[in-house]
Amino acid sequence: MRIVSMIMTLLALGMLTAPKANAQYWDPGKGCVIDKAGGDCIPNALLTAVPFLRITPDARGGGMGDAGLATSPDANSIHYNASKLAFADQPMAFSASLSPWLRNLGLQDIYLFYMSGYYRFDDLQTVGLAIRYFSLGEINFTDDNGTPTGSGMPNEFEIAGTYARKFGTNFSASLTAKYIYSNLAADQVVAGNEISAASAFAADLGFTYRKEIDNGKRGGEDNLLTIGVALTNIGSKISYIKDVYSDFLPANFGLGAAYTMNFDEYNTLTVTGEINKLMVPSPIPRDDPEYDTNGNDIPDAREKGIFEGIFGSFGDAAGGFTEELQELMYTVGLEYWYDDQFAVRFGYFGENVLKGNRQYLTMGVGIKYNIFGMDLSYLVPTNNQQSPLANTLRFTFHFDMRAFQADEQQ
Repeated sequence: MRIVSMIMTLLALGMLTAPKANAQYWDPGKGCVIDKAGGDCIPNALLTAVPFLRITPDARGGGMGDAGLATSPDANSIHYNASKLAFADQPMAFSASLSPWLRNLGLQDIYLFYMSGYYRFDDLQTVGLAIRYFSLGEINFTDDNGTPTGSGMPNEFEIAGTYARKFGTNFSASLTAKYIYSNLAADQVVAGNEISAASAFAADLGFTYRKEIDNGKRGGEDNLLTIGVALTNIGSKISYIKDVYSDFLPANFGLGAAYTMNFDEYNTLTVTGEINKLMVPSPIPRDDPEYDTNGNDIPDAREKGIFEGIFGSFGDAAGGFTEELQELMYTVGLEYWYDDQFAVRFGYFGENVLKGNRQYLTMGVGIKYNIFGMDLSYLVPTNNQQSPLANTLRFTFHFDMRAFQADEQQ
């Protein structure tokens, strides 16, 4: 039996069951939620369904601390900020990425596969398509008494189509439509409830501003400042138990900036930074009067409407502004290119210890040859929390039409 896969599925289904009755409250002095039993700060992370939508799919972004809101456009921009595609300098490109999962534990059948591509109609308009598939491996299911109830292969996927358009020389916007499907334990029973496959629809909005800046070098390319904003996974709530429970998608607000320095015709360095925040209700401590006002044993935060949850997420934390700041995630990344053929990348991703505690360094390389390219990335945790990608190489292969376009122009 795939024990780790079972654990992952149970964690994913944990949101379906009624909460435990341990007393919790926000302590202003400590600036965290504490458990009365021990008096120590306890994790109070934001919980959503289908978190696989927020997994960085490609090795280029993975090598820069998961950055991608304001970096140069490529086929994987659909995941980060599709509006960048309006500034793509080749007419068509495709990409395929593979992210092995938990290989550190010897598992071979858990992975994320992502394939994307775009086509530029003209200087203003670009369309794109992406498919994401997440396999959680093979699982042997049991009931509450440990009796085998069959086996399954939980999986999730997303199909996304996007349209990006320039509005002037420096600004672009995009709209992405998504269909999401999640089958974690269909036909199984958890806490007396039959589980079914779940699906949802969502949309992304992206905005990019790019400005060339004179670097003072005659005959050389100008430097480039890019600012990207993306609101992703805004859509219907999703439910594995019909008419009983429903949960928020991992709606996210991201703001990023990148500055590209062209030192000469061979050497280019990009520095980028991002701030991300999940736009979902903050968990309310169980001793808070707002935890369950209607007494139905479901936290009120989970019962909020879609837009109430999204817009209220910037000011609903029990700890006020202090806790809202804890919910921010930070990314910094570097990308160096030599002769537009060989790249080296570094990055860092940081998250508050009480809001998920993901903290890791990343590194990667990229190679381009003619119309083909390959990226590799590697992740190193900087705390005692192991990442599913720790000590694992991620791969991305890409194919573009730039060479063919150059041949046509000759």
